[in-house]
Amino acid sequence: MRQSTQKIRMVELFLLGALLLLFLGMIAKGQQPLYKEYRGVRLGMTAAETRAKLGEPAMKSDEQDFYVVSANETVQIAYIGQKVVTISTDYVGGVDAPDYRSVVGEGLLEKPDGSLFRMVMYNSERFWVTYNKSTSAVPVVTITIGAFK
Repeated sequence: MRQSTQKIRMVELFLLGALLLLFLGMIAKGQQPLYKEYRGVRLGMTAAETRAKLGEPAMKSDEQDFYVVSANETVQIAYIGQKVVTISTDYVGGVDAPDYRSVVGEGLLEKPDGSLFRMVMYNSERFWVTYNKSTSAVPVVTITIGAFK
């Protein structure tokens, strides 16, 4: 009888361990950034690297570049010390905007005005991503990637 109880206990511990590993795997998977760059531009790149990827901006300075990608898409790149610290893209009418699930995952917050929002923090990589969809006459989807210290 004692041997049977030990076997049951070992099976229970094994199953508990397997469930714990599965749970930890799901957490780790959830912590992997879904969206961390825009057209090859990543946080920490230099202004010169950014301009090599995106071309000549419509407006540029040491602190910020502004690009008109198309009639429906613009992007602002902010720099500190010539390093990218923020990438903010606007998609007018939502045209060509990536699906929110590929940016911030599930669980958008619907605000009382009907707009949609979600922010995801990636503490280990020191950056955040937001997805925001306005409720204006022509809705705008804004996706922003930002660094923090």
